[in-house]
Amino acid sequence: MEQVSQAPDSAPRRRSVRVFGATLLCGLLLGGAVPYVTGTDGTYLSYLVLDERADAQGADHAAEQVRAAGGQVVQAYPQIGAVLAYAGGRFAEKLRGRPGTAAVGATRTVPVPSPPRPLAGAAFGPGAPAADVAEGQEDSTATVPDPGEHNDWNLAMIGAVERPPGRAALLHPPLDRPADRSADRTGALPTAQQLSQVTVAVLDSGVDDTHPDLRAAVDPAASASCADGRPDARSGAWRPDEAVNESGHGTHVAGIVGAARDGHGVTGVAPGVRIAAVRLLGPLGQYYAENIVCGMLWAADHGARAINDSYFADPWKYNCPEDADQAALIAAVGRAVAYAQRKGAVVVASAGNDAQDLTGARPDHRSPNDRTSGPPQDRELGTECIRLPGELPGVVTVGAVDRNGLPASYSNYGRGRISLSAPGGDPDGGADGAVVSDWPGGKYAALAGTSMSAAHVTGAVAVVAAQHPDWDPDRIAAALAKAADGNCVQTLPIGCQDRDYYGAGILALPR
Repeated sequence: MEQVSQAPDSAPRRRSVRVFGATLLCGLLLGGAVPYVTGTDGTYLSYLVLDERADAQGADHAAEQVRAAGGQVVQAYPQIGAVLAYAGGRFAEKLRGRPGTAAVGATRTVPVPSPPRPLAGAAFGPGAPAADVAEGQEDSTATVPDPGEHNDWNLAMIGAVERPPGRAALLHPPLDRPADRSADRTGALPTAQQLSQVTVAVLDSGVDDTHPDLRAAVDPAASASCADGRPDARSGAWRPDEAVNESGHGTHVAGIVGAARDGHGVTGVAPGVRIAAVRLLGPLGQYYAENIVCGMLWAADHGARAINDSYFADPWKYNCPEDADQAALIAAVGRAVAYAQRKGAVVVASAGNDAQDLTGARPDHRSPNDRTSGPPQDRELGTECIRLPGELPGVVTVGAVDRNGLPASYSNYGRGRISLSAPGGDPDGGADGAVVSDWPGGKYAALAGTSMSAAHVTGAVAVVAAQHPDWDPDRIAAALAKAADGNCVQTLPIGCQDRDYYGAGILALPR
């Protein structure tokens, strides 16, 4: 999740901003890294093992190598020639350099007592049971009243609803005279029926598909949990885990993408789109690399035209290729992203909320964030160290603007690193300045962050894909970049002057 941190030392996992002063800490993990397990009994780390062959034969060979070195294979990723293994300390050192092995890396820094239990779920193939009804959640996040589809400055900014006179970024339809919500979409934008032919994936903390705005949107047959690196398509596995802080984040993101247009709650950028809800957030509040790989492959194999990634990979906020473990994580997630792109998906990611220049040297005082004792490492990073998946080739990386169309103070930036910008909101602006969207239990919350920005772009990809089913990811991304450039003069009197922050410009739905 991408959440602005107002107190980074005490809240190392915050990724999007809750307004009204409400904060949720991830509830764990202060302390120093344990890069390898030194004991031999009863402790394990998780590892991604990549073969030189990025195919099923490569995955089989990697599995053989793991077993020969005393590890346990937990999940194979035949699409990219990799496996997830659990083993004791220094396992990676045993495998590195063996013939056919491309990379091996520990995905966590703190050992666990055992590998995950056997899972009687689904493999990567399509098909899943129908959803059942979820229990209501209790959450300490400040919520807002049902906005009745009125508080939508963000949709006006990108042209998803009729722009009122004047500066559309600042204005929205009066509560007593809502804009015509059908006329502005007639002809220019696809209908809900057309959007229903498009699937987008929300890789996040889970999605509450019992929310009234999302009941018709979430596709159970395309949804799953990858919370431990294995695809679990059992009914409801994709829903938030109420025992994990920040679990409502994915529901908020999904609402921005595709909440229904029904006169209640909020409206998504692409109402009518089908959502593949893929829960990545694990029980310890982490988005480990194997969770991302699993989710990316699942979404690609289930026909996603866009894959939303409003998070960064744990436990390293930035992964540096000179570190053997982190290099393996870069390679594994990179293979999964490339696979999804080849399958026709536009991979969309949040730029991050650290107000950092991604083109320059920068500090990282928060990694690894799965530690249980001691301080984090104090790292000074070069430009070779990247956020996963946002800085991988071909990923559409999204910065944030506020309702005035100005760069959000928290948004990361950097020429060539930010593809375009989109509404992210102001964390101190209340419901009028942040982005209001769905929250588990039929509720609504106002959040701000590049998480919200990325979700707007994912919805826009769905719109273009519905208009042009034959377009490939590059052509869709190019159309959005062109429209974003034109939207600068619609939103700002002097246009988008600083492309370090705006990238191609401010998101707009192509007409």
